[in-house]
Amino acid sequence: MTSYRQPGLVLTDHHFQVPLDHAAPDGEQLELYAREVTAPGRQGEELPWLVYLEGGPGCGARRPVGATDWVQRAVQDYRVLLLDQRGTGRSTPACRQTLPLRGGPREQADYLARFRADAIVADCEWIRPRLTGGAPWTVLGQSFGGFCAVHYLSAAPEGLRGALITGGLPSLDAGPDDVYRAAYPRVARRNRAHYARYPQDVEAARRIAARLREHPAELPGGHRLTVEAFQSLGTLLGGTGGSHRLHYLLEGAFVRTASGPQLSDAFLEAVRGVVSGAASPLYALLHESIYAQDGTATGWAAQRVRSEFPEFDAGRALDGGEPVLFTGEMIYPWMLDTDPALRPLRDTGRLLAERTGWTPLYDPERLAANEVPVAAAVYHDDMYVDAAHALRTARAIGGLRSWVTDEFEHDGVRSSGPRVLDRLLALVRDEV
Repeated sequence: MTSYRQPGLVLTDHHFQVPLDHAAPDGEQLELYAREVTAPGRQGEELPWLVYLEGGPGCGARRPVGATDWVQRAVQDYRVLLLDQRGTGRSTPACRQTLPLRGGPREQADYLARFRADAIVADCEWIRPRLTGGAPWTVLGQSFGGFCAVHYLSAAPEGLRGALITGGLPSLDAGPDDVYRAAYPRVARRNRAHYARYPQDVEAARRIAARLREHPAELPGGHRLTVEAFQSLGTLLGGTGGSHRLHYLLEGAFVRTASGPQLSDAFLEAVRGVVSGAASPLYALLHESIYAQDGTATGWAAQRVRSEFPEFDAGRALDGGEPVLFTGEMIYPWMLDTDPALRPLRDTGRLLAERTGWTPLYDPERLAANEVPVAAAVYHDDMYVDAAHALRTARAIGGLRSWVTDEFEHDGVRSSGPRVLDRLLALVRDEV
């Protein structure tokens, strides 16, 4: 193990071998990476463990830079483990460069079908006794990490001392169509709020969309920027400061050139940083599968349900003189054609979208009988996780204490400093 220091933190690298398929523990193994974080001078103390489960799917754990945000609060009481979930970060990677080692698209899809919340929780249970000697630990689940925490409560509550969930209470029974049918109106509201704040962006977005309708642009690295890809910048609207980021991006879109106005290199580079799937390809490939539980195929649910909301049709908006609406975190099949990081995996993505046999992730009866202390932050107008779905789940989990707030966006645990984590700890300890 390698240890090193940052201001206010001591960090230690851990590497584990876990089964690809936990039903066959002696079979193929994956490497998992996790970073242990403690306060200076406390490395040798008998501290309880707090495991951070990142959002996503397909995103590695955040990399700390000193004792900032929620980490500064966590290390006061815990030995923190920042886990790179399977396929992400420094764990055995899964991307266009590595997946061909599995074989063709069919083999790749079969491999990635083992990368959902159930496998992530099984990984946690595999490494827990190796770190704690068998003692239970607490999990902090952000967004998709909260989905994993609810599965943990369903599948292995004996491994948990407590569960803290931020912006990540999943519906226990909604399928992907239900999820997106609830999501599009929330995204439309965020668009209206953005344009109310920055009315000049109505014309700016229309001008960019009109340009792209006639002349799709090529982003650095070969990403094809179509009107629909431009609309996907709306993913920014769900995070802290995202509306402002979107505004500043739009206001610098064009430059004057010898051949007339053109989309600027700076704009195209900034767009690439938002829409590219290079850093987290599993987000696109597995996103809809996190909602799949009834054995049926997801079948590109976001694209299918989008037809029920014609206000998101950019061509209709341009022709009718209406604002062009941005979309949210939805994944669409065309993304696997326009993004060079995803293009080699489009057949794999198609097979995952067509896959049947997805098994349930949550056990309502076991959750109703839950005895593990649980606290959850529910963000009132969360663009990514429906508050009504989340509150139904909160009522269905025995003993769960919920904190409903409109003070923070979906990323509140990261943007609020220690405040969100401090509140959840007080709830789970019955101090408030």
